[in-house]
Amino acid sequence: MWNTNDYPPPQPRARYSTSVPELNGSNNNSYVAPSPPGTPVPSRGLLDDLHDRSNDIPTMNPPYEKGYYSSVNSPYIPGRPQRDRKRRRVTAICIPLIIIVVIILAVVIPIYFAVIRPHQKTNTTAKAPSSTVAPGSLPPGNNPESPSGAITGGDGSTITLADGSTMTYHNQFGGFWVDDPNDPFNNNAQAQSYTPPLNATWKWGQDRVHGVNLGGWFVLEPFIVPALFQKYLNATPTPIDEWTLSEAMRADTSPGGGIEQLEDHYKTFITEADFAEMAGAGINWVRLPIPFWAIETWPGEPFLANVSWKYILLAFQWARKYGIRVNLDLHTTPGSQNGYNHSGKDGQIDFLNGVMGIANAQRLMGYIRVITEFISQDEYKDVVPVFGILNEPRVGVIGMTQITNFYLQIHDTIRNITGTGEGNGPFISIHDGFQGTAKWAGFLQGSDRIALDTHPYFAFDQQANNEPLSQQPAKACNAWAGDFNQSQLDFGVTLAGEWSNGINDCGLFLLGVGNSQTSYESHGGNCTDWTVWEAWDQETKDGLALNALASMDALNGNWFWWTWKIGNDSVSGSVRSPLWSYQLGFENGWMPTDPRDSVGKCAEAGVTAVQFDGTYSAWQTGGSGAGTIAPTSVSQFDQWPPLTISNLVPSGAPVSLLPTYTSTGPVPTLPPPTFTASASGKTAVISAGNGWKDAQDTGLSPTTIKGCSYPDAWGAISSPVPTAACTGT
Repeated sequence: MWNTNDYPPPQPRARYSTSVPELNGSNNNSYVAPSPPGTPVPSRGLLDDLHDRSNDIPTMNPPYEKGYYSSVNSPYIPGRPQRDRKRRRVTAICIPLIIIVVIILAVVIPIYFAVIRPHQKTNTTAKAPSSTVAPGSLPPGNNPESPSGAITGGDGSTITLADGSTMTYHNQFGGFWVDDPNDPFNNNAQAQSYTPPLNATWKWGQDRVHGVNLGGWFVLEPFIVPALFQKYLNATPTPIDEWTLSEAMRADTSPGGGIEQLEDHYKTFITEADFAEMAGAGINWVRLPIPFWAIETWPGEPFLANVSWKYILLAFQWARKYGIRVNLDLHTTPGSQNGYNHSGKDGQIDFLNGVMGIANAQRLMGYIRVITEFISQDEYKDVVPVFGILNEPRVGVIGMTQITNFYLQIHDTIRNITGTGEGNGPFISIHDGFQGTAKWAGFLQGSDRIALDTHPYFAFDQQANNEPLSQQPAKACNAWAGDFNQSQLDFGVTLAGEWSNGINDCGLFLLGVGNSQTSYESHGGNCTDWTVWEAWDQETKDGLALNALASMDALNGNWFWWTWKIGNDSVSGSVRSPLWSYQLGFENGWMPTDPRDSVGKCAEAGVTAVQFDGTYSAWQTGGSGAGTIAPTSVSQFDQWPPLTISNLVPSGAPVSLLPTYTSTGPVPTLPPPTFTASASGKTAVISAGNGWKDAQDTGLSPTTIKGCSYPDAWGAISSPVPTAACTGT
């Protein structure tokens, strides 16, 4: 969560529309091409349209538009006057009856089409399989758990949440949720009418990522969840990261203490209601940071192991329900990849660095393999289309060659599991390592679907950043738009995986526990102006909203805000890092109500930059040539382990003597969820996959070599290289 890079400008707003089934039973639910810029946003939800279909009643024109049948040339028939008198009597009786019938029909037909028939369409017990429902259509179905019996709904509908409570769904963008208990892998939901539903292809370069991070849920950071750390400020040592917080919790044997507090946090910090609110705020992606200890821990690591995985599965389930895609971000690694508190342990870097650098990389490779196997299953691949394999490695310490060696190995590992080409497993997202986007131009040409992740921030550049709020939009556009657009041209798919309205470094624990010296205040500013949001006037809120829109435009509509939610400070009972909370800003007026309003904001600020036209090379998005990496890249970076590692003692010691693990350990597979379906009075278990995509992948996992003595995996940077090899090769 640190870096300052530069990025892109306005693209035409991509808008999509979705129709609902016509009254005659036909289905016009088609996924249509983007409308031209300026096309008005639909103001009604899909269910509103479904309940107001009077214009769809067919008009029955007579067979002849002009003229009519006439009896003027009919032959004379004796007794006709008698028949005319009878006809008049019949007419006298029939006309009132016809009038009555017309009145009845005038009342009944609108009720039928406006209420009864839509209700039947929504609550029919026949369930259309998700694989056969057109993208964006409202599937029929029945859910006895729902108070209305519905399995889908749009703006104003009632949702039954996972905990049994209900809420009203608010979505002005035409999105709708889908929750079919007999088809838990139904991918028909659509976050917004202009966002492709999960059962349709995401078109990189055309569709726009309007995303938020769910930071602080499974990987704890002091400024996101300050109350958890404030509880133990008097502990020794004072908790500054999840490692030391876990130790303090384990040592706390008082009522309400213990490491189990973390599961209470998983249950309550982010809930299903957040996903519903995100869709209604125009959010169509989430970046979900997870720790490696969701899979396992090794002896000596104090983290709560395995428990968060079942809540990660809930995140997948809720994302599916509301049509939101997931960028799954592996945020931590054994040994730490950057020495920051959000890597799990603050301090040294022991990933691809120092004596345990290779061994820790082996462990991470094993975890990436396990996660890839799970999310590449058919049940999950549409919900998790991007996998961020390593958050914010400090390449300045690790080395560009070493990290590229690692990335190439991971690329091949993942594609051996998934196969190559669009639809075969997730995009692989790599972080720029604080090197800037330009450093990665031409990276591994011919690789299969690699996205570059970069994190533009002003808060951590150690500058004053005390310009008036009115100057901030142009500042963001100047700093980011050019480089971000250029990276789309030179690298391929480029995402701003983190950014915020943090125009300065003010915020409780933003710089870490115990570090209160901000650059903003050292240059004469007052952080209270930016932390006590309750005192903000409308001008300040409007200025922050405009800055957010300009930043979104600079990032070319491919961004993930850090972060959706900031927890309350236990002292004030309120959020004290408000510049970072999308939810708080959305609810209180300093975040945009529609992210698409960002288009053109950099131009309005007088900033122009190189434009990316939305077209990538075919191989960059899984098309022709994907997976055939240029021979020069292979020859340069195919060496594993790398030929050299930084910070060895003695310097320049041979890598062949570094400790490694042997691949003879059991594989820590990730368990799937359990679903049951009820039909015809019978209950059946629904297959949710077995957690393993590739049945041919039968290798074992890294483990220690019997008889070998290993330095501490965390903090072994100063340990000397053994004089004799103890490796698993």
